[in-house]
Amino acid sequence: MRPHTIPVIVIAQLFGTSLWFSANSAADDLMRAWDIGATQIGQLTNAVQFGFIFGTLAFALSGLADRFAASRIFTVCACLGAAANAAFALFAEGLASGIALRALVGLSLAGVYPLGMKLVVSWVPERAGAALAQLVGMLTLGTALPHGIRLLGGGFGWQATILASSLLALLAAAMIFALGDGPHLTRRHDAPPLRLGRVLMAFSVPGFRASAFGYFGHQWELYAFWTLVPILVVQGGLADDAGRVAGLSFAIVGIGALGCFAGGALSRRIGSARVAALALAGSALCCLFYPLVGAHADGLALAVLLLWGFTVVADSPHFSALSARACPPEIVGSALALQNAIGFAITMVSIAWGTRLVGEWGTSIAWLLLPGPLFGLAALAPLWWRRPET
Repeated sequence: MRPHTIPVIVIAQLFGTSLWFSANSAADDLMRAWDIGATQIGQLTNAVQFGFIFGTLAFALSGLADRFAASRIFTVCACLGAAANAAFALFAEGLASGIALRALVGLSLAGVYPLGMKLVVSWVPERAGAALAQLVGMLTLGTALPHGIRLLGGGFGWQATILASSLLALLAAAMIFALGDGPHLTRRHDAPPLRLGRVLMAFSVPGFRASAFGYFGHQWELYAFWTLVPILVVQGGLADDAGRVAGLSFAIVGIGALGCFAGGALSRRIGSARVAALALAGSALCCLFYPLVGAHADGLALAVLLLWGFTVVADSPHFSALSARACPPEIVGSALALQNAIGFAITMVSIAWGTRLVGEWGTSIAWLLLPGPLFGLAALAPLWWRRPET
């Protein structure tokens, strides 16, 4: 393996996934320009989730994620996502056209995020947990990146922030096209044919089932939290101008990258399952205690939000590593895509409820997210409670 391989993949993931929340970085401007509220911002976010779900289901159930080179799928989808994202910035005139274009962005991301994970496993399957921690760390920074771009270029308008994400996605496509696929996960000559829906059999494997259901609980919390961060910053009185809201949102979401990197290092000592369990427990405590401190615009409220941002995503790469290890190698891409599809379907419910109720519930909205990490801990118990895993 070339020494630059994993850095290339994780940086490309950073640039490609900046498309995901590019519209959220302009939430306040969109609410003013289109005369919409937090509920409609949630609908724009859910449009991305819906497109992503549709795309990952198509990849998973058809077996396309394992029929073609992951690098080529990534390249094509990153270019399509960049185009749809740019069209949102330049041509969307209201909620209806905005939702349609954001759904196309999500559809394209179905070939970026899961296929990025498959690329990592194809290059370094023996240390997938630590490498995927870097990958998801870059996904987290990619999610926060539009807030950072807006903070740095606030004078150029919200369209410039979104167009910058499209340029980064095109750069990601070029990087992965040049890299290509790794030598592992190539199909064996005696492997069973990729029949439609064969990936569903992955749920008959106990290890995959425990990891997947742990991931589903994690997903109930993660994307709803990321969507709500700018609203919680404003609602808690931590910031009152667009620049400071963008800066704090970038810090709270972006600190999750450090959580991923720390979890990846720790997984080499205690295993991916126990790192995931620790992160789930940490974010559950933040869900529990944030309503008690979040009403006060002080350092403690910000500290809890930063801790929450640190722990909420630190478990994510380890679910992927555990699932990839548990299922047959010839269906890894399809199994990860299916796991993503179901997990992101769950996010649509928590995002819709969270953005609809946050105005009424205030900081207590954190309790709506609490069942997610608790369920994830219970589902993952067979892997972290009974035996260490490496």
